[in-house]
Amino acid sequence: MNPLPGGRNTIERIARLGYGARGIVYIVVGALALLAAIGQGGRAGDSKDALRAVLGGPFGAVLVGLIALGLAGFALWRLVEGVTDADRRGTSAKGLTVRGAHLISAAIYFGLAVSAASLSLGLGMSGGDGVHDGTAWLLAKPFGRWLVALGGLGVIGGGFGFLGKAWRGDVTDRLSLDAQARDRWAGPVGRFGYAARGIAFLIIGGFLVAAAWHQRSSEAKGLTEAFALLRAQPYGWILLALVAAGHAAFGAFGLIQARYRHIDAPDIDRVDDAAGAAVRALT
Repeated sequence: MNPLPGGRNTIERIARLGYGARGIVYIVVGALALLAAIGQGGRAGDSKDALRAVLGGPFGAVLVGLIALGLAGFALWRLVEGVTDADRRGTSAKGLTVRGAHLISAAIYFGLAVSAASLSLGLGMSGGDGVHDGTAWLLAKPFGRWLVALGGLGVIGGGFGFLGKAWRGDVTDRLSLDAQARDRWAGPVGRFGYAARGIAFLIIGGFLVAAAWHQRSSEAKGLTEAFALLRAQPYGWILLALVAAGHAAFGAFGLIQARYRHIDAPDIDRVDDAAGAAVRALT
């Protein structure tokens, strides 16, 4: 399949739409949490709360529907990254870990896309509480407690990974920008955003480990509860405001990625071949 005009094939266009949609969601997440932190209204919530907020605005159903399409595109791009190794992560332990994380991300964002589509069509928010329900399901299985604990440790590891990228400053490595633009605005925005996401992941992973330890799914909590925990600390409104602003920065960095990220997207025929090979390997 030949690339479309402008040197971009279909998958690249879908990926850029996906980065943009994810960015908008996190900008809204961060803005709402920041308003809550400074006492100006708003609710410190998660991605689904952000979608509800967008729905309540002008042309809300249309905008949420467009976000749903974008999130589905982002899920597809994560799937392509994981299956075809589009970013050339390789088959080292680190590379396979990143590609596995992309596959998990694909499932998460596909679920969020379905919820957004349901909301835009007036069907309400589908899917219930994924964190609690999934944890409860796992805890009821043999070795489920250890699987939940392993998942929590994985989330904590992801949090340290985000913090590591923020510390090293390599968040702009895949952006097609000159060094001056990276240092002046793209890098600081990305590092702030990744640091905030890292803190949230550490807290959410801790919740999952606690759920495994106590064998209670009620201990498994998401971003909403992570924000609440920050708010409950001494000078918590400052902590919440910083992490909320960081989530907005993470969303803004998503828009930067939508425009400037280097995406070496394979043609659709190559994706079909890679997916078929992966299925055959599993069977």
